[in-house]
Amino acid sequence: MKLATFNANSIRVRQGAIVSWLKTQNPDILCIQETKVQDHQFPREPFEAAGYHIAFRGMKSYNGVAILSRVKPESVTFGLGDLPESDEPRLAMARFKQFSVVNTYIPQGYLIESPKFAYKLDWFKRLKAYFKKNFLPSDPLFWCGDMNVAPRDIDVHHPENHLMHVCFHEDAKKAYADTLSWGFEDVFLKLYPGKQQFTFWDYRFRPNGKSSLEANLGWRIDHILATSELAKQCVKVEVDTEPRKLPQASDHTFLWAEFKI
Repeated sequence: MKLATFNANSIRVRQGAIVSWLKTQNPDILCIQETKVQDHQFPREPFEAAGYHIAFRGMKSYNGVAILSRVKPESVTFGLGDLPESDEPRLAMARFKQFSVVNTYIPQGYLIESPKFAYKLDWFKRLKAYFKKNFLPSDPLFWCGDMNVAPRDIDVHHPENHLMHVCFHEDAKKAYADTLSWGFEDVFLKLYPGKQQFTFWDYRFRPNGKSSLEANLGWRIDHILATSELAKQCVKVEVDTEPRKLPQASDHTFLWAEFKI
């Protein structure tokens, strides 16, 4: 079973690149974040034509999540369920026969001193409560998406320069680690514990006139996590950097993992 995650940074702009990637890589499930489109404007036809069922929840200009799957989910829900529907464009959960998948777009946080960073930290607490309420650590469960946290020094270029960044601040890393402690393993770390591999390269950062991608100065903030028994069945994890080189590319790229299920 091949599971992938991708922050599209606008599904309508990237739909061609996504369909092309689906046709060449043939994942069983693709989780997408930052679709940035209202539900009635979601471009579902190209994905259905490629052979995928689609579950999505979005809003105008911001956020938005989608799960594409070869097999139709048995059920789909959106949001953390503890507040009104405003959180629904940040979390999608699909139950399949053998496992469930939670796809999240974690709040970025803006600035350390802003209310948005406090909201991010609280969101992780609420997410852990969501897992406790709806699952057991022994359940076959995947959690993937754009977590907006680089958990280790090796997961960001020049870590000494980013200690006060909302995606690398100690409080953000602790909040993320605490949510993982419910019962998840990072499958990339499980297979390649010493490897540096980024999933996001900032458009705006151009060191010495090069793009951040050319200089390979990025962040690993997109993750695929699994509960223990599923993590044991992970046989391969890869970041496909080629889509990031395309014209009008997202600032993220595809991360995928294979499991013997």
